[in-house]
Amino acid sequence: MDYQRTLREIADEVRPLVGRGRIADYIPPLADVPRGRFGMVVRTIGSEVFSVGDAEERFSIQSIAKVFSLTLAMRLEGDTVWERVGREPSGTAFNSLVQLEVEHGIPRNPFINAGALVVLDMVLSHQAQGQDLVLDFVRRASANPSVGYDTSVAEAERATGHRNRALAHFLKSFGNLRNDPDRVLDAYFLLCSLSMSCAELAAAFQYLATSGLSAGGEQVATARQVKRVNSVMLTCGVYDEAGDYAYRVGLPAKSGVGGGVVAVMPGRFVAAVWSPCLSEKGNSLAGTMALELLTTKTALSIF
Repeated sequence: MDYQRTLREIADEVRPLVGRGRIADYIPPLADVPRGRFGMVVRTIGSEVFSVGDAEERFSIQSIAKVFSLTLAMRLEGDTVWERVGREPSGTAFNSLVQLEVEHGIPRNPFINAGALVVLDMVLSHQAQGQDLVLDFVRRASANPSVGYDTSVAEAERATGHRNRALAHFLKSFGNLRNDPDRVLDAYFLLCSLSMSCAELAAAFQYLATSGLSAGGEQVATARQVKRVNSVMLTCGVYDEAGDYAYRVGLPAKSGVGGGVVAVMPGRFVAAVWSPCLSEKGNSLAGTMALELLTTKTALSIF
């Protein structure tokens, strides 16, 4: 498979879409990201890396980081994770309070904001003062100790995160947060501010294509956990666009409003793409098309 040629073709074909759509300007630092950025990486399970465009430039991965916290919570708490959060597509906005009230404080899935807060609450219950279990996991998964937070993004999230505060206190009122809501919120704002490039993201997600083996050769998840994380990514990983992604792309994927998307072909590769302008559903417009072209040109998908 000539991935490098394929990526060059994809970059040419999606160029008319780059810069179209909206930036997530409700987080001020994201409003300053140049609209014309596009980068893409394919990393095979043999650690061959192919790239095009702005693949080495770091960006705010936002909700993509929820995959790391979910994997870590499953490592720490096993299947009891699913007693406090569901596995179904939400069908509503990722920051909706309405559904949470109707369903008595049990978030529909771990990738909407309420679900991610509950997952982080689980992790924090295992975290001693001064530890950062999530960042440690990300660095181990990517075999990259330089990965870290963008403090300007974290501060902006903290300053504008009023709906997330409402969600956290709402969850607490239902007894589905065990820790102090402010502690959980601080961890959440940091999580969303993780800054990585397409190349770094593809490395960090390699364990989801290799039954749990990290980019550095460490077993960071079991094959059973990987199967379940990938399944939730397929059904819930791209906001309210899961059906369209399954139809067009055919891979488990997780997106973020920073314009990044990571997709996994188990047993073959991880693909990471970044283009900051978003569709109405909150997913990268050019990035979604790039992933559709990748699975079309390579004839590789889970279907």
